[in-house]
Amino acid sequence: MSATANSEQVEPFILDVPESQLEDLRRRLETIRWPDQELVDDWSQGAPLAKVWALVDHWRGPYDWRRCERILNGLGQYRTRIDGVDIHFLHIRSPHPDALPLILSHGWPGSVIEFLKCIGPLSDPTAHGGSAADAFHLVIPSLPGYGFSGKPRETGWTVQRIARAWHVLMGRLGYSRYVAQGGDWGAAITTAMGAQRPEGLAAIHLNLLFVMPAQIDGNLDPAEAEMMTALAYYQRWGSGYSTQHASRPQTLGYGLADSPVGQAAWIYEKFKEWADCDGAPENALSHDEMLDNIMLYWLPNTGTSSARLYWESFHGAFGATELDLPTGCSIFPKDIYRAPKSWADRCMRQLIYWNEVDRGGHFAAFEQPSLFVQEIRKCFQLMR
Repeated sequence: MSATANSEQVEPFILDVPESQLEDLRRRLETIRWPDQELVDDWSQGAPLAKVWALVDHWRGPYDWRRCERILNGLGQYRTRIDGVDIHFLHIRSPHPDALPLILSHGWPGSVIEFLKCIGPLSDPTAHGGSAADAFHLVIPSLPGYGFSGKPRETGWTVQRIARAWHVLMGRLGYSRYVAQGGDWGAAITTAMGAQRPEGLAAIHLNLLFVMPAQIDGNLDPAEAEMMTALAYYQRWGSGYSTQHASRPQTLGYGLADSPVGQAAWIYEKFKEWADCDGAPENALSHDEMLDNIMLYWLPNTGTSSARLYWESFHGAFGATELDLPTGCSIFPKDIYRAPKSWADRCMRQLIYWNEVDRGGHFAAFEQPSLFVQEIRKCFQLMR
């Protein structure tokens, strides 16, 4: 891997993971102490032993990290230091000079890998059945403490601070007018960018919305009631990971740093829970795709540093945010919840685009790249 950035310059970044790291991974995967099998015939106690075993068997067998490494190196990777942290990002300039600059932000347990299948259609639409008028210059950063970005060495790296860093990044790349998109933590960061309204940010698009009012009366329409039901389910059955991230990320990190199977299962379960996959992650994503993403946590040892974002920003971060710039929203049916338009209308003063998609889940770009690209094109056509 390239050296740490030491200035505000934008420097090329070449991934070349030492073979010793891959040998260490293989050794760990051959000396696993497995837990007892679950006592149920579903996922209600967590990721089933047989399913995790099959994923790990692929990892220590046909999986090829160097393939993923070649793909990332072929796209154009860079690093630049912002506010004391080295930010890793993909930068793909469209062959169409009038393309609209777009910054795409991932969340947890995601990475830049989520967007790989969308890069070609977004940056070079004419090569993928689209129009040059829909072209984007793409900037796809790894969040601080994620992937091959640096790990913050001080507290205070909230979503608001990351939002400010993203504006610095776009300016450093020479983009005076741009748009932004995100889901999961990427949606929180993109929402924060919208609230900050930095000069040059023309519009945002979200595929996870933070619109729940601070006070809710008992008169809920069906869509509002559906969101509240989904959130109640999440709080009871799906939020344990976030409680641990937000309260004791350091303690959790010892297991994630030492055990590749622990790190893999921690992420794999979320692919099942949040993807539109009929109960089997493999229906939405291949083992290779899931492991490429998992490797961006294992190789740079970011289990702890990525979880700290919850410690910094989880509590109080997901209520309704007042936005007064053009905002587009795409609602994917199997996301953690489906936000109701009635609540979005209350806090989004310029809601220019709204669509409820017929399939897809939390990892929209990863699961349904064609639909995701279509949503991005339709939304930002209104801002060109």
